[in-house]
Amino acid sequence: MKKTISLSATLSATLSAIILGATLSAPVLAQTTLKKVQDSGEITMGVRESSSPLSFTLGNGQFAGYHIDICHAIIENIKKTVGKPVTVKYTPVTSQNRIPLTQNGTVDLECGSTTNNATRQKDVSFGLTTYVTEVRMAVKANSGLTKISQLNGKTVATTTGTTSVQHIRKHKNAEKVSFKEVFGKDHADSFLLLESGRADAFVMDDNLLAGLIANAKNPKDFKIVGETLSVEPIAIMIRKDDPGMKRIVDITIRGLMDSGELDKLYKKWFLSPIPPKNTTVNLVMGATLKGLLKDPNDNPMESYAAK
Repeated sequence: MKKTISLSATLSATLSAIILGATLSAPVLAQTTLKKVQDSGEITMGVRESSSPLSFTLGNGQFAGYHIDICHAIIENIKKTVGKPVTVKYTPVTSQNRIPLTQNGTVDLECGSTTNNATRQKDVSFGLTTYVTEVRMAVKANSGLTKISQLNGKTVATTTGTTSVQHIRKHKNAEKVSFKEVFGKDHADSFLLLESGRADAFVMDDNLLAGLIANAKNPKDFKIVGETLSVEPIAIMIRKDDPGMKRIVDITIRGLMDSGELDKLYKKWFLSPIPPKNTTVNLVMGATLKGLLKDPNDNPMESYAAK
């Protein structure tokens, strides 16, 4: 495991005491992810192919990103907990299938770009929030588009299985705006709709937009504009009603926060050149996430809207 995501000996001791003592008793283990991993010697990470810089493919079955690094830190502690080597398998997921694949046990840790909201919490659980995004829109730099009210008669792209366009329709500035929706099968496909002129705007999380723009053929041809449509907490997703797995995820993340390692990971993926083109996303950490590093929680999106 890379030094940048290692945990202190104190944290590891705490982890072992809590997980091994309170969670791995035989009656509790029967239907848990940790028992599954212990029996099989494998854990499956759900990954995204075009959610840079959180989770994306490098080709040849390799994946990288901010949430990939965090999940590898979690898996290191799972190895210590089950007391044996664990093979990591990667399963690419989409916005449409990520929740069912987590529910049915195909994916053990979903390490992508999933918003924690109240509706999803009925079906799955989330770790402590590790990123906070603002939903905005990407447009071509020469389009003249700067706000939602200018989308009347335009074509707006988003990714199938996401909630982004719904936020436009609910926004007060869109009350008299009529636009056509088109959908990409994944974020790269949605960006291609914008890049090729089949859409006038692509509405999505600002970090994903920034990552796609940074890796475009001509990044200066695009910009992120418009009102903030939603503030959304992004988190690692796991199966519901699995307290042992939830606990190990949260303890690991809290340890990364307390040690300053999560801040280092943020700088690595958001403020430094990243593969495959060694471009920089250049998104500074927002005030909300800075606050969460000091006072972590797993509150859903709705709690942010109420503030």
